[in-house]
Amino acid sequence: MIGKMFLSILRNIADCFLGYAFFAQAAAILLTYVLVVSGFDWHYFEATRSSALIAFLFPAALFGFLVPVLVPVGLYVMGYLHRHPDWRRAAFALAQAEIVGVLVSFIYKAVSGRAHPVLFNNGPFTDISREFHFGLLEKGVFWGWPSSHTTVAFAGAAVLATLFPKRRALIIAACIYALYIGIGVSVTIHWFSDFIAGAIIGTTAGIVVAKSVLKRRA
Repeated sequence: MIGKMFLSILRNIADCFLGYAFFAQAAAILLTYVLVVSGFDWHYFEATRSSALIAFLFPAALFGFLVPVLVPVGLYVMGYLHRHPDWRRAAFALAQAEIVGVLVSFIYKAVSGRAHPVLFNNGPFTDISREFHFGLLEKGVFWGWPSSHTTVAFAGAAVLATLFPKRRALIIAACIYALYIGIGVSVTIHWFSDFIAGAIIGTTAGIVVAKSVLKRRA
């Protein structure tokens, strides 16, 4: 079981760079380039230095870590207790999409080495939005481009939307959560383009995983 899941994760990571997913990755890179070079990332950062806004959005960093762990576990437990195989299957798909999303983001972070914004600083601010350190593990895999929080949140939302297309309330809730996480980290610990790229990459990862689950179920 574990071996099959491991192979499935590796296969889905590879599929994130093939076919339509390849063009989605290219779009994420191109949009990041435009947002960085145009100066939008820096202007967005300067425009969102409201202490009230930061206080409201800062919990996104914590929720973006806890929710992806708690929801699949809770969904699996509910599926087990209620003998609902679709819920258990969705729990595995959700967990796998989150794992694939975070690993793909780690791959990019390992080679892009982007500097993250300085949050706890009253100014004046120095524009470091264009600071990348391309190479291998120049800045580790926990900071930088794209936002892993956003990637995981959108991967989960895409899985749920693909597996349960008729559950409108569920889809809306998942999208609102993903947007809160993405916008939240874009105002606090990431740049705006980190959020946009994470949303694209995460959505792609979620669709790839969901389609693989549906294909095995068919």
